[in-house]
Amino acid sequence: MSYAIVGFGAVGQALAQAFARKNIDVTVASRRPTEALAPQAGAIGPTVVAKSLRDALEADTIFLAVPFGEHREVAKALPSWKGKTVIDVTNAFGIPVEELDGLPSSAFVAKAFTGAKIVKGFNHLIAATLAADPVDKGGYRVVFLSSDDEDAIAPVADLAKQLGFAPVELGKLNEGGALVHARSRTWGQLIFQDLFKKEQ
Repeated sequence: MSYAIVGFGAVGQALAQAFARKNIDVTVASRRPTEALAPQAGAIGPTVVAKSLRDALEADTIFLAVPFGEHREVAKALPSWKGKTVIDVTNAFGIPVEELDGLPSSAFVAKAFTGAKIVKGFNHLIAATLAADPVDKGGYRVVFLSSDDEDAIAPVADLAKQLGFAPVELGKLNEGGALVHARSRTWGQLIFQDLFKKEQ
């Protein structure tokens, strides 16, 4: 299984650090030229390799770590995404709900990635937390996963475990995915808090 991270801002670099910590090979790409990314990637670790977007998209599993508004541009880089798993790390924070056609943000993203298996995950942790060692005080930091493709979650959950996280599966995108995405200017964790209040 091969992995790539598309987007090399704070979140993309945090994900790269998670891979480097476990000596797992990963390709990184962004809008910046490969030669501009290479020193930064190399500084994170020898298993992190900068490539062109086209070359990075040859990976089996791709972390989508670009700003939400740029996901369509990434999607255009391949005529078909069949056979690819895209882990949507984006957040539609500040995007009006009506612009998402009433869908959870990952279901909206899925429309652009024809044929791909979309898994929502790793998006609820800020970059600094995502970059830190997920083993903390004898426990493992949780990552939430959701997908409409039942066979897509298991490999992503396995990868999360390899990276040192504790994966928690939340069901389909319109169920669990809706819990952890940013909705307009409401963040997922606030939605969780609302649910907990209702149960009390």
